[in-house]
Amino acid sequence: MAPNDMTSFLQRAFTWKEEAEENFFRRWDKQVNKKTLIIASVLGIIALLLYITFIRPPQDFPLHVLVTIEEGATLSSVAAQLEKESVVRSSFALRALVPLFGSARSVKAGDYLFEEPKNVFSMARIVSRGVYGLEPMRVRIPEGTTVRDMAHIYDTYLLRFDPEKFITQATEYEGYLYPDTYFFLPNVDEAVVIRTMQQNFDAQTATIASEVEAFGEPFSDIVIMASLLEREANNTEDRRKIAGVLWNRVERDMPLQVDAVFLYTLGRTTFELTTEDLASDSPYNTYRYKGFPPTPIGSPSLDSLRAAVMPENHDYLFYLADRNHVTYYSRTYEEHLRKKAMYLGS
Repeated sequence: MAPNDMTSFLQRAFTWKEEAEENFFRRWDKQVNKKTLIIASVLGIIALLLYITFIRPPQDFPLHVLVTIEEGATLSSVAAQLEKESVVRSSFALRALVPLFGSARSVKAGDYLFEEPKNVFSMARIVSRGVYGLEPMRVRIPEGTTVRDMAHIYDTYLLRFDPEKFITQATEYEGYLYPDTYFFLPNVDEAVVIRTMQQNFDAQTATIASEVEAFGEPFSDIVIMASLLEREANNTEDRRKIAGVLWNRVERDMPLQVDAVFLYTLGRTTFELTTEDLASDSPYNTYRYKGFPPTPIGSPSLDSLRAAVMPENHDYLFYLADRNHVTYYSRTYEEHLRKKAMYLGS
């Protein structure tokens, strides 16, 4: 074979070899890519099925309600409970994951609260470490609030609170539950609320103990008087003046004739009273019966309690407030009628 032919042959052979190798690796890459794609797809489907079946939160995950794990409950019973209550999809998954975050016997008892859905990994960590999710709730009880109104306010914030039970237990303490801003965990019950408010009342009244003792009237009458002042006036000056009027009437054995009692007994929201209201046969009707009503008509502030034992010394026996809440005082009934006609038009 001539040298030129040999060279040409070798070049073709080399080219064929390169093309053969290239075709081989191209086919190999296609097969590998296809297998990889199949494996990845299978793994993805498995992962999705695992997530749907075991991991993701249930559709009806309980938000803003208490989930209680009882003291002494086992991991198995807790897992079954949480699956039943739609906290987790699979009790098996929870049982398997809890030991990763602590001992299988380390499930923490107590009340749990969730603001957003949790997957099973999060739940395993939460119940094994006692991440309860309970934050104090800020609850404001305005001055003059009644026990019945308190029940409605607390029921808005506290998840374990029973308003009817609160009313039953707290009614005897009307006037002795101090109005204030409180911070309660959402799982407290009625007894804790009542006890806390009583303790606050005791702490507040302790600051005026010497004034109460010096005044000399029964403490129960002082609290009732303060509850009347809370609803009849909205500033210290008028509270002290009205306290002077009412104590003067008590001293003279006159009916107190306080309109605010009807807001308490009849559920009125204004001081516009009817003849029937004034004639109602109730021991709280201070137009019909002399002396104090049987109980306070709400929870007085410290300012009203202080005004009750530090009344302004004067000889007024009557008062009225105009439509702008300006209060006018009179010594005689005739003077009172003139001011009534002048400022109220009647």
